[in-house]
Amino acid sequence: MTIADHDMSSTAVESATTESRRARFLRRFRRQGWAIGALVFLVIVAISAIFAPWVAPHDPLSQSLTDSFAGPGSEYWLGADRLGRDTLSRLIFGARYSLLAAAQAVLVATVLGVPIGVIAGLARGKIDAVASLVADAVLSIPAIVLALAIIGVLRPNLTNAMIAIGIVYAPRLFRVVRSAAISVREETYIDAARASGVGMLTIARTHVIPNVLSPLLVQISLALGFAVLAEAGISFLGLGVQPPDASWGVILGQGTVKLEEQPLLILFPGAAILLTVLAFNVLGDGLNDSLGREIRRE
Repeated sequence: MTIADHDMSSTAVESATTESRRARFLRRFRRQGWAIGALVFLVIVAISAIFAPWVAPHDPLSQSLTDSFAGPGSEYWLGADRLGRDTLSRLIFGARYSLLAAAQAVLVATVLGVPIGVIAGLARGKIDAVASLVADAVLSIPAIVLALAIIGVLRPNLTNAMIAIGIVYAPRLFRVVRSAAISVREETYIDAARASGVGMLTIARTHVIPNVLSPLLVQISLALGFAVLAEAGISFLGLGVQPPDASWGVILGQGTVKLEEQPLLILFPGAAILLTVLAFNVLGDGLNDSLGREIRRE
């Protein structure tokens, strides 16, 4: 058999293996009822946020002082805030900021954590030691405290807040990717690839990244839930989204003005945050159950 034939045969085997893994994952995931429910909920929230101008019954910035603190009814389904703004519309538009913020934070964490994790896991030695030391140092600091410190150096706004959250979460992704890279590094086919002159970049792209995707996907789902919660906390303190724009954290913070008289003003944004974070975590658990068996088998 020629080298070309061998390469074509290996490609065919890898393709068949990938298809088999995908089929097994889908079969297992279909049995995860709670995870499917969480995914449907998140899709509905995302679609509502994308099409907010058409879904929301009112302009979220439109004020009507005569309707200040109006209760739920036919005009305002979830009531109105102190400026007479429709709570439901603000929640729908607020989902845009909360989900966008979560995506920004996870993107920053992925860009920082994944490449460094792959490099550290494959290179080992001093590079691995230094990267692991930095990651442990960041993980030793409470996430919100570190995020607030980073925001203090920059300036309060949504982008800076999410950069801070991404930096805080990057070491977690680094650990997952590094562990997977070390596991792949010890395989005999990696030694064979090195012996045949294949570069580290090619090894990372063709062998490490595909094996890292499964645990990474689970961590990204969990990270999105963490980012939604962190953004809500930072915006609640006034260091994230700035009024008149509103994320769920901003709406929650503004609802505390008349907490005893109008508890519904914090109930609805609080429920939105709770259900979304819970959905991301349930989805992560479902992915872990569906992918984890494949990982353990390999």
